[in-house]
Amino acid sequence: MSKKNNRKGHTWRNYLILSFITVSIFIICVCTGSITVPVKDTLNVILSSIQGKETELAVSKSVIVLVRIPRVLCVALVGAALTICGASMQGLLKNPLADGSTLGVSAGASLGAVIAITFGFRIPGLEGGGTMVMAILFAFVSIIAILALARVLDYSLTTNTIILIGIIFSMFIGSIINLIIAFAGEKVKTIVFWTMGSLADSNYTNFFVMFAALIICSVVLLLHTNELNALAIGEDNARNIGINVRNTKLIILISTSVLIGISVSIGGTIGFVGLIIPHITRMITGPNHKRLLPTCIFTGASFLMLADLIARIIVKPKELPIGVVTSIIGVISFIYIFYVTRKAK
Repeated sequence: MSKKNNRKGHTWRNYLILSFITVSIFIICVCTGSITVPVKDTLNVILSSIQGKETELAVSKSVIVLVRIPRVLCVALVGAALTICGASMQGLLKNPLADGSTLGVSAGASLGAVIAITFGFRIPGLEGGGTMVMAILFAFVSIIAILALARVLDYSLTTNTIILIGIIFSMFIGSIINLIIAFAGEKVKTIVFWTMGSLADSNYTNFFVMFAALIICSVVLLLHTNELNALAIGEDNARNIGINVRNTKLIILISTSVLIGISVSIGGTIGFVGLIIPHITRMITGPNHKRLLPTCIFTGASFLMLADLIARIIVKPKELPIGVVTSIIGVISFIYIFYVTRKAK
C-alpha cells in the first residue's frame, strides 16, 4: 500500500512540476513579442483586469489582454488537443505514424474550413463560427466516410485498413483543396496562409469553444486509457480480456475527430505536433496511457506555445506561420527519434 501511495504522490508531484513549467512558458509568451512587456507589468495588468480595476499601463493592457492572452491560450489548448489526439491514435492503431493527418481527419477539417473561407460562410453573432462549424462538420463526415469504407473492405476495421484509407482520403481531399484555391481569386492569400497554420486572429470565443471541447473529449479519452493500453499490445489481446474493440475505436476516433476539427478551424493546418510530441512524451512517461495522456496535455501546450513564440519573434515585426516552425522542428525531431530507435535495435 505504501509503495502505491508513493507512486501516486510521485505522479502528482510530476504533474505539479509540469504545470509550473507550462504556466511559466505561458507568462513568457504573453510578455514577449514585437513589443516586449516586463513580467512585473504583465502580472499587474492581468491582476488588474481580473479585479476590474483601471491601470496606468493602458497600452500594455490592450496588447496583453486583447491580443496576446487569447492567442497564447488558444495556442496552448490547440497544442494540448493535437498531442493527446496523436497519442490516442497511436495507441489505438498501434502505429507510430498515426495522427490526425494520417487518418485524413485533418484534411477533411481543412476542406470544410477552406470552403467556409472561400464562400464567406458565416454565423451571425459568432466570429469565425462559420469556419469552425464547417471544419467540425467535415471532420465528422470524413471519419464517417473513412470508417464506412473501411468496414466495406474489412468488417473488423483493422489498423492497416483504416490508415491506408486515411492516407488515400487525405490525398483526395488535398487535390480538392488545390482545385478550390485555383478558383479562390482574392482569397487565395488568406487560404494559403491559413493552410500553413496561424493563430494570429484568435479570440476569447475561440478559447472558450476550444476549452470546452478539450475538457469533454479529454475526459472521454482518459476514461478509455485501459482500453488503449490493451489495444497498444494488440487487438486480439484486447478482445481476450473482454474489450469491445469496434465500439472503443469508434468512441476514440469520434472524440479525436471533434478535437482535431475545432483545432483546425481555429489554427489552420499545424503539422507534426500530434505525431512527434507523443513520441517525446512517451520517452519520459513510458507507454502507459494513464500517465501518457495527461502528460501530453502539458507537453503539447508547452511545445506549441514555444513554437508560436519563435514564429512571432524570429523575423519580427513580421510573423511566420506557426505550421512552418512546427514542421521544421518536427522533421528534425522525427529524424533524430528514428535514428536513436534504429540504433538501439
